[in-house]
Amino acid sequence: MTWGYRYMKDFIKTILENHFGKEAQDIYNNSYLIRYLDSKTGAIYGDSKTRRSLASIYAIYSILSFYIKDFYNNPKAYKQFEGYDYARLFVFCHGLYGGKKLQNHALNNRVNGEFENKFRAIGKNLIIINDGKYALHIDFLYVGDVDISKSVFDIIGEYIRLLQQKDSQLSFDIEELRKLRNVKRRQNKIHDMLNEKSEARVFEIISYVILKTYYKNTKVYIGFDRQNLEEKYLQLFKTGRTNANDGGIDFVMRPLGRFFQVTEVNAYDKYLMDIDKVLHFPITFVIKTDKDKSIIQKEVNDYIENRSGGMKIIKDSYREAIEEIVTIKDLRKWLYELSDNDMDSLLKDLEIYYKLEMNFI
Repeated sequence: MTWGYRYMKDFIKTILENHFGKEAQDIYNNSYLIRYLDSKTGAIYGDSKTRRSLASIYAIYSILSFYIKDFYNNPKAYKQFEGYDYARLFVFCHGLYGGKKLQNHALNNRVNGEFENKFRAIGKNLIIINDGKYALHIDFLYVGDVDISKSVFDIIGEYIRLLQQKDSQLSFDIEELRKLRNVKRRQNKIHDMLNEKSEARVFEIISYVILKTYYKNTKVYIGFDRQNLEEKYLQLFKTGRTNANDGGIDFVMRPLGRFFQVTEVNAYDKYLMDIDKVLHFPITFVIKTDKDKSIIQKEVNDYIENRSGGMKIIKDSYREAIEEIVTIKDLRKWLYELSDNDMDSLLKDLEIYYKLEMNFI
């Protein structure tokens, strides 16, 4: 397969041209390492829940940072090198943007597994593991006689910068919201932030704080008999960060025990997968769409009908598992029903959960 610029992200193309000029294309075509990074850096584009792959990318970045200082353009010395200590690399990774909560699987096995899956014919590990020490395989640091490590280091550095730039938008929006004193203007600002083009994590955080604030005003009575009912207000809990990829449910409600799943796709097979993973426990889907919920419900039902082949037992098991559908229209409606105090509470939660999402706290 010929690897050309049409497969290469613009920022990678620019960096390679700055380093290698007219040879940039050949360097890209002949570097498995650069092509691997090209495949792992999609999170800077679009609004999907594309994984950021920070653990894998930072594992490479940490080794490169020391390699360039110690062995750049010195293959003879590097061939005798036994690797960098794990603790040294781990500290470096944790000091990077979003690296505070990263674990160690990338250094120990993740990168090599991903690399092997992408380039099976190579038969070589990208990271050499030597009894708690780590090094990058020399064959992936050179294209011919050219040491490409500095260009690779710059590619990762630019990826980090672009992620920070993308993440900063919500921070700017929160700061602007904090300065607004009029409740209506605050609601209008959040209304504008809540749309089909919202970045996935922004949509999930905003939808959560709206739902959390809206439901907390709802009172229920619960108990084991009519004479001993307790008055409870609904509480909504966020179960983890957006890109945790832990197969879990996004929000959980107490004391009713409702599950909420946030989605931004119209590929309804994912909805059924979400239902399957909790064994058809009823789910409320919070959907990043401007469509009316009745339209979504019809489309989902049509998809279930097609999947079921008309079998009632299959249709009923999926339809009964969809407790409610919430769309952007619903969220905006409930947003404007919030009081002054509710909006103050919402803004505090918005800032807290943004910081949690970004690993700032």
